[in-house]
Amino acid sequence: MALRKTLSILLVAALCAALALTGCTGGAQGAGGAGGAGSGAAAGSGAAAGGEGGGASGASSGASGYGQAPGYVQGVSYNEILVANSVPTSGVYETVGDPFLAGIRAYFAMVEDKGGIDGRRIRLLHTDDGYDADQGAAALESFVEEERVFAIVGHFGTPVVEATVGQLKDYGIPSVYFATGIGQLYAAEAKDRQTGYNLFPVQPLYRVEGGLMVAYAATEFRAKRLGILYTNDTVGLDLETGAIEQIERMEGIEYVEVQVPVGAQDVAEAVATIKNAGVDAVLVCAIQGTMPQIAKELAAQDVGKPLLTTYVNGSASISENVLPHTIGKFDVYSLGWLDFTGDAAQKSLAEYREWIVEQPSGAEYADNSYAQAGWVAGYVFTEGLRRLWGKDVTWESYMNALSEAPVDNPFGGTLDYANGRRLGTEEMTLWKAVPVTPDTPYGWQQVEPLNSVASLLGT
Repeated sequence: MALRKTLSILLVAALCAALALTGCTGGAQGAGGAGGAGSGAAAGSGAAAGGEGGGASGASSGASGYGQAPGYVQGVSYNEILVANSVPTSGVYETVGDPFLAGIRAYFAMVEDKGGIDGRRIRLLHTDDGYDADQGAAALESFVEEERVFAIVGHFGTPVVEATVGQLKDYGIPSVYFATGIGQLYAAEAKDRQTGYNLFPVQPLYRVEGGLMVAYAATEFRAKRLGILYTNDTVGLDLETGAIEQIERMEGIEYVEVQVPVGAQDVAEAVATIKNAGVDAVLVCAIQGTMPQIAKELAAQDVGKPLLTTYVNGSASISENVLPHTIGKFDVYSLGWLDFTGDAAQKSLAEYREWIVEQPSGAEYADNSYAQAGWVAGYVFTEGLRRLWGKDVTWESYMNALSEAPVDNPFGGTLDYANGRRLGTEEMTLWKAVPVTPDTPYGWQQVEPLNSVASLLGT
């Protein structure tokens, strides 16, 4: 397992962590693909969508939309399909939301330039929710009940998504791409809207990533005894849950775990527990506010074992922060969810760069990880429509189409929504923190291509 490939220019790297965490920093872009777009939040009124019958979408047999009469397809006309999101484009999250929104718009602009989907353009409505759960909930209610959109594309931020995931289920509206990885989106076999059949996560969900962290530790580091340090927040608890679930599916893996408070400055006792347990590798299930303190304390106590953490920490700022303390003592690794090394991904990247420059400030986004995440969101949503070419477009037909076969990620890997599978990305790359230099400006080096738990363990 040794693909040693430094992707300096592919800052693309990343899809930096910021979006994926509950407290996005909006700082440096992700390192070498290690990061990912995402945290976000949404809220909802809990109104029921389209009656009680009619298959997985929960819409009545003759209608597709919130409270509509038979024969009505919400947000679909002869020449356009109307979608929406409430990505924050002001305040502290402007540097994340603006490029993310630009990426979605750029993809839809390319689709329109090529004649649309079955003659229809995709029109995106947007409002700035300020990364506020209440504003996000109000925006969602307006989009569904007043603007009558067909789908939500790019639901943004842990606070908003946590607050509105129930509302999305109650409406039954197709919702594609969530800029977060919270456990409320996780569904192994969604059967109806109450269990999340209408939700289509793309970014890695933390439970899934936790399992991949264990699989990588067992194969890349040959670890038989794991130390798990996790925070008592949504991200930490979900990562820890996924890790323990995977350990219990395997044989011969032991673990010792310690919970630490979010933002803890003194983690000496927790680290000492891990050190005294004689572990072979350390999984740090915590994000920017806590992960550096853990890494520094592991170095201070000379634990000397490889550290593996979530893609949320795959940023240049993390590399610069921890390497002065850990270099020469142990290696620091992060997962990532994009892989730009293949020919198809490089072709998609070139297409993205061609179209992103047409957006406001787009010239600044040629290698912006958040804008690339938006492009992925637009692509995945549109793939469901492509599968309905020449057919009726309804909530139910759309969701079934997106579920009928795997969906390619334009920047590497596939998504599988078959049989109600709503797990987001299930393949991740492995990155190693390295010094920031002109050749590695983002401080990370890719050491493994995309792998699933099954491919790593040979199951």
